[in-house]
Amino acid sequence: MSKIIFIEPKAPNLHIFSSYTIPRIGNILLATMARQRGWDAEVIVEEIGGFDINNPPKADIVGISSITSTSPRAYRIANSYRRKGVPVIMGGPHVSFMPEEAIRQSDYVIRGEGEIPFSAFLSAFEQGHDFEGIPGLSFRRGTEIHHNENGGEATDLCDLPIPDLSLIRSFKRRMRQVIPVETSRGCPFNCTFCSVAKMFGRKMRYRPIEETVEELSRYPDRTKFFFVDDNFVASPKRAKELIRAVLDADLRIRWTAQVRCDAARDEELLSLMQQSGCKGVYVGIESINPQTLKRVRKGQDVEEVTEAIKRFHSHKMRVHGMFIFGFDEDDKESARSTWKYAKRTNLNTVQFLILTPLPGTRMYDSLKCEKRILTDDWSLFDAHHVVFSPKAMRPIELQRLQLKAHEKFYSLFQQVKHLFRLEFFEFLVAHYASRFTKQWKRINRIFIRWLKRLSGLKDKALARPPFM
Repeated sequence: MSKIIFIEPKAPNLHIFSSYTIPRIGNILLATMARQRGWDAEVIVEEIGGFDINNPPKADIVGISSITSTSPRAYRIANSYRRKGVPVIMGGPHVSFMPEEAIRQSDYVIRGEGEIPFSAFLSAFEQGHDFEGIPGLSFRRGTEIHHNENGGEATDLCDLPIPDLSLIRSFKRRMRQVIPVETSRGCPFNCTFCSVAKMFGRKMRYRPIEETVEELSRYPDRTKFFFVDDNFVASPKRAKELIRAVLDADLRIRWTAQVRCDAARDEELLSLMQQSGCKGVYVGIESINPQTLKRVRKGQDVEEVTEAIKRFHSHKMRVHGMFIFGFDEDDKESARSTWKYAKRTNLNTVQFLILTPLPGTRMYDSLKCEKRILTDDWSLFDAHHVVFSPKAMRPIELQRLQLKAHEKFYSLFQQVKHLFRLEFFEFLVAHYASRFTKQWKRINRIFIRWLKRLSGLKDKALARPPFM
């Protein structure tokens, strides 16, 4: 039996979810498909199971999925196999938008959604056929590189198997039991800093409700699920149908999901979410600056955000607010107003991230054209490091404001307040976040010094930090 290994590389730096690993669905789906075809398939999530790059496990073919910040590690893993003569196929958001870069480090690259081209690729690989007809595939033939045309059809989620998480090495032993579940793909919005619409399209696609219920029912009562959809309630009607099916099946689950503020407008939806075990929502607030929200086409205003937080709280759901610092309209005062707003609205937890121009976004194209991107070191493109020159402040000022925002929101005073209120979850998160910020500053002190020097230069040409 031929062996195929799928690898999700570890993040290069400490990040906000370093102690809270949830594997991405893509590799697990492809591994499940390969297993159904008779392959011996395994998934290695480096943050969970570990991986020795000097002694990689044996395989007949290797698939590696990468986001931008993990791409340097992904390329190193790819080359560790290619030196042994093992063919490597890469996929994921970063290589989809940077195929010329990725194909220099691998043998095959799947651009965009992977299921349709991967199935065709496996058929060609098994039968020794040519790869020219496979949509969205880039491949080598001798010294030549070929980029096949993109496919005209998006993946029909009805045709996909239920992901088999048991294929993940060390899943039960090492991973906290939060189960990722995908119920839809796509996003009807088109924010300038986000690549989701370009990667998965603006038309929403859904898995069959009965199939999602079956997947949820495979796990014991009280299992925690995270719906990985970019917007779980993009269709309130469909979300209500799914939740009613969960309730009809008498599934006693706990779950969280990513939603927009407009989900809070629907009282019936909120009530169903509460009844079915929704314990919290992750809300992309991004900014409280009206000019910023308009520029990035977020489609919401601050008043709507404030009201949504109140309504989620009234239905016993924790609210995790996600903010981004560094838009052109942002300055020091707007950053200070943001962390004050987060405390004033009683957000349970937050993350203050730095605007990061990821390949595949209009933001990346714009900043690159304006020559405002400071480095080509992809490992720093993790929303924790400043990698571009903001308009209203120096790079080092943006970095300090982001760190200070976390320190203010998760201060010792805030931790004590949570304890007195018996808010133990919030206390634990605040304690972790406070320690995280201190550790990040210690680990990245050389980067911060480099940023200080760079901030003082008139010519901020593309540069690679000397320590990377």
